[in-house]
Amino acid sequence: MGISRDSRHKRSHTGAKRAQYRKKRKFELGRQAAGTKLGAKRIHEVRVRGGNKKYRAMRLEAGTYSWGSESISRATRIVAVVYNASNNELVRTNTLVKGAIVQIDATPFRQWYENRYAQVLGKKKRQAAEDETKAAEGEKPRSKRALAKCLARKSTVESAIDDQFVSGRLYAIVTSRPGQSGRCDGYILEGKELDFYLRKIRSKK
Repeated sequence: MGISRDSRHKRSHTGAKRAQYRKKRKFELGRQAAGTKLGAKRIHEVRVRGGNKKYRAMRLEAGTYSWGSESISRATRIVAVVYNASNNELVRTNTLVKGAIVQIDATPFRQWYENRYAQVLGKKKRQAAEDETKAAEGEKPRSKRALAKCLARKSTVESAIDDQFVSGRLYAIVTSRPGQSGRCDGYILEGKELDFYLRKIRSKK
């Protein structure tokens, strides 16, 4: 028995059984769920209706995530799945689906922020004085003009996100469909949406 997406086998809204007047059709088929897991990238190509292609991700370990308030996006590593509204089993098995809350590596975003604003993020301001002196030894010093330009840029990162930079992991939501597009992209959680999911994650533990 194949997976079928037709509605002829279902009862009508009044409960009557429908008469079977034809067999299953190719255009009514369904396929098994991808069940994309965390791991070394492995993608299967699936030929679908009209000769088109779908990219069935079996395993993925990275994706492109955007930081909405700063209007940037960076490719980064996915660390773990931490919450899924539909099923706790998907969290336990680290299954990547649309709408899953994941933790991603904060390094690309931290590097971009510190380069743009000349300000330190997280790590209890990363013992700012010590680190700045070490960095100054190895890095090419900024000119006065470049430094003034950086400091003129205004940016405030909310405390909940700044705390995440301390641990080096950011909470993000997956908005792509890994089993259809072969990608696991999304955006970093901020504001009320972040507060909502933090409450959910704490209540699950």
